[in-house]
Amino acid sequence: MYSPADFTTALLMTIGSAVFWGSWANTYKGTKNYAFELFYWDYIIGVVLCSLGFALTLGSTGGPGEPFLVNARAADTSNIVYAMVGGFIFNIANLLLVAGIAIAGLAIAFPIAIGIAVVEGVILSYALQPKGNATFLAIGVGLAIAAILFDALAYKRLGGGNRISKKGIVVNVISGLLMGAFAPFVTRSLTHGHALTPYSIAVYFSLGAFLCCFVVNPYLMKHPLLGEPVSFSGFWKASAKDHFLGVFGGIVWGFGGCFNFIAAGFVGVAISYAIGQSAPMVAALWGVLVWKEFRGADSKAWGYLGLMFLAYISAILMIAKAYNR
Repeated sequence: MYSPADFTTALLMTIGSAVFWGSWANTYKGTKNYAFELFYWDYIIGVVLCSLGFALTLGSTGGPGEPFLVNARAADTSNIVYAMVGGFIFNIANLLLVAGIAIAGLAIAFPIAIGIAVVEGVILSYALQPKGNATFLAIGVGLAIAAILFDALAYKRLGGGNRISKKGIVVNVISGLLMGAFAPFVTRSLTHGHALTPYSIAVYFSLGAFLCCFVVNPYLMKHPLLGEPVSFSGFWKASAKDHFLGVFGGIVWGFGGCFNFIAAGFVGVAISYAIGQSAPMVAALWGVLVWKEFRGADSKAWGYLGLMFLAYISAILMIAKAYNR
């Protein structure tokens, strides 16, 4: 199977994971009157297809390590279960994050949910796999959180931070706690006993997320946190374009997930996770350059954006220094 040959390659893959994770939601912007709960069915199919594609190609040919199918048969059953539980937890967190953004706005959702997720995920992963310099990693995480806060302040200047409610805060706190909780399950699957390869983790993680949809998504369709209930009949009425965008969005996220897991096999989950969870910075770039969300923004908003990118770049440099060569 393919694995990074050096730290530089692994670092670029973690940055790539942040780019993909920060970009997939653009596909939903291209849909028309397609409820997110329905879009999500297409999206999760794309995630599964992408992870299988990686596993049966890069994960099965060349380089050291067990090919995917061999590893899937030989790995400890407990590791498979942990990877699927991680995917199940992530899926709930992802659904709640989207709902939290809709309820409270980006300026509230990102600092609460992603901020909690970064701190919790890195600390728990490092406890299970103490790989890297803890001091540099802590500084990098702090800078990443600062970048998220600057991002929030920039959006707040646009008026997106005024819709504060108890419900929105609760949803985002729960999302953050769950988003940070999936990383230790990945760490355990990657390091315990007859471990899973990063490709096997990606497959079982995505299958866990897929199964989660049959438990959580029907409930959210009937009892949405925001908006009106939707029925599955709307899924079949959606256009081919909407379905394509949903699957493509899942594939984009899947590339990010696979890159992150593959890099984690080299640098450790704590470092890979910390950089990957900087995806909100990439989303902000899309908002600025493509969706023109900051058209007419005042100088303070642009100043916060500048500080955000500076903090984000500094975070990557500090987390990179945390790697023990």
